Amino acid sequence: MPLKHLPVRFQSGALAIESLHGLVAAFLCFTLCLPAPVLAAQQAASPASPKTSGSLRPKYVSGQLQGNERILHALDRFTFGPRPGDLEGVRAMGLEKWFDQQLQPKDLDETDLNTHLANFPAMQWNSQDLFFALPSNPIVRQVASGRFQAPQSGILHAVYENQIYRLQPRRSPSPEMSAAAASAAQSAFDQASIQRILALPPEQRVNRLQSMQPPQFESFIKSLRPVQRQALTADMRPDLKEAVDALENPEQTVVRELLAERMARDIYSNAQLQEVMTDFWLNHFSVYLNKNEQMPYYLVSYERDVIRPNALGNFEDLLEAVAHSPAMLLYLDNAQSIGPHSPAARRAKMAATRRPGPKRKADAGLNENYARELMELHTLGVNGGYTQADVIQVARILTGWTVDRPQLGGGFLFAPQRHEPGTKKVLGKKIKENGEMEGRELLHLLATRPATAQFISRKLAVRFVSDDPPQALVDRMAKSYLKSGGNIPTVLKTLFDSPEFWEASDYRSKVKTPLEFVASAARASNANIDNFQPLVNALRQMGMPLYGCIQPNGYGWTAAGWVSTGALVDRMNFALALAANRLPGITVEWAPDLDMSSLDSDAPLQQVIPTPQSEEARLVGLLMPGGISAATKSAALEEFRAQINRRPALARPVAIQQPAPSAKASNSAPADTYEREDQLLAGLLLGSPEFQRR
Repeated sequence: MPLKHLPVRFQSGALAIESLHGLVAAFLCFTLCLPAPVLAAQQAASPASPKTSGSLRPKYVSGQLQGNERILHALDRFTFGPRPGDLEGVRAMGLEKWFDQQLQPKDLDETDLNTHLANFPAMQWNSQDLFFALPSNPIVRQVASGRFQAPQSGILHAVYENQIYRLQPRRSPSPEMSAAAASAAQSAFDQASIQRILALPPEQRVNRLQSMQPPQFESFIKSLRPVQRQALTADMRPDLKEAVDALENPEQTVVRELLAERMARDIYSNAQLQEVMTDFWLNHFSVYLNKNEQMPYYLVSYERDVIRPNALGNFEDLLEAVAHSPAMLLYLDNAQSIGPHSPAARRAKMAATRRPGPKRKADAGLNENYARELMELHTLGVNGGYTQADVIQVARILTGWTVDRPQLGGGFLFAPQRHEPGTKKVLGKKIKENGEMEGRELLHLLATRPATAQFISRKLAVRFVSDDPPQALVDRMAKSYLKSGGNIPTVLKTLFDSPEFWEASDYRSKVKTPLEFVASAARASNANIDNFQPLVNALRQMGMPLYGCIQPNGYGWTAAGWVSTGALVDRMNFALALAANRLPGITVEWAPDLDMSSLDSDAPLQQVIPTPQSEEARLVGLLMPGGISAATKSAALEEFRAQINRRPALARPVAIQQPAPSAKASNSAPADTYEREDQLLAGLLLGSPEFQRR
């Protein structure tokens, strides 16, 4: 498809792709063909490469990164992207000291992050409290059927009543509902009634919503205009806002807070290496959000209590925590696994003989899913030396590892009646019958294997160094892994100290994943985020929804999975929307560092109006202190000038007008126009080839 025919969906302010032809072409040249120039640079850097004349071989000599490029390289690889001022801060501190601090993050100041996390109070609850206070649909159904009792009063009573009503197949008023309530439920709320409710103080507003009968509440919510729905909770404390959301849909409240908290940590945490490693391990031990209706609830504890505390710890501790987590046991079905010769299997067999039907297989009830992925994806790797017989033996060892009452938020449970008796043999080693301790012995065996050291080290090298890391580096990392007993910081320090990591040929050589792109754009632009949902939506649009990988192998870290023409369009749309303040609840200030009082003086305009070149230099310094290529600069400035020329003559240029603190970007702006030209230029830079790479 020709570039000029590619659609760009930029919400209400669409920017025609034809006008970005130069920038798009530059992106495609830089990104779609990325392996070629990188390979050429590496070949040119090799001492064994014979010199050739002419322009066939680039005039490039690989070496060690130095100065600002060295700092920026570390910031690009070990964080979700530098923020304004990070380069100078690391330079003043010293790169080695900064990295050591990131490896031991407990003393870092997280005031800014904690301010954002306070908006998600439910994310601090344990699983059982989360299931009870924000009930899942299965719990609501069991309450409706009379198996469980709902709270008898207060906001929780209203939450359960609303959800029982919402899940009913037919929406007819119950006999207990008063005639007045039933009548009110039949018609939409008028605007006068809505305004009276919105005018109430926050706590009284919540009490009013709580007092509504379920049909009334549903009618009220449906009658709200979008701006009124935002105003309903805009001035509320986080706990009150959460209560209103729970009245509407508690399951979605859990999902919304889970994903928003993840984005908040990636963007605002000062412990960036811990967050990058949390992302790495969440992907390595991938769990799918929509596996079942309990999974979002268990993912809260999975990230908070299993992955993050162990992200910079010992791999065996992390492996064991994952193996005991309800999220993993449910996702890979080990919670259902029953040993074929266990007491539970014998009882099931006896029950089956009393019923007509097909005979059960000998290993009926044994589930191999987790056993296989434990070796293939979590430890040894696909070429790690195990066989199908080993998979079966591992599955038998892990029988009985289940979850206590998963619909109510129960934790890990070892069920002896489900456990397969007898001695097992895995990778040539006998594991004697010992109940749950068999599994612990197995995990130690897997965590300490040389194949595991190689597999983990290579994945870390792909994430931090290059799509095809040098084997010599992987070998040294694996050696550090085995010598340190799987200490993750030790392995990362080996990587950080390696000459391969600092090769100039790897500078900006890795394409960002969608998560890395979105988080780095928010960090580089110093965005003020009150609503993380647009970022979550952007990741879904780009093909990388959080916890959205259905297959257990997680998302890929290499360019092959993320570079395409469609991906370019989605990323450019996001960059332009972010820069132009068109994402609801997210604001970015691009005002140049000028003396704005001079606009009210008699000074000639040309002395205070920024030129395209000055704006480009200022924004490049802000967003990409490492600089941009001549091709990107030319394409961006050409579009910048074209936008200015398309505007009518103005007494003052919009590019340097300071917006009022409460000003909002207009959703009715004509296509191809921006309230400020610096917003457009910033969007072009965020969508540029250089910003797509780290």
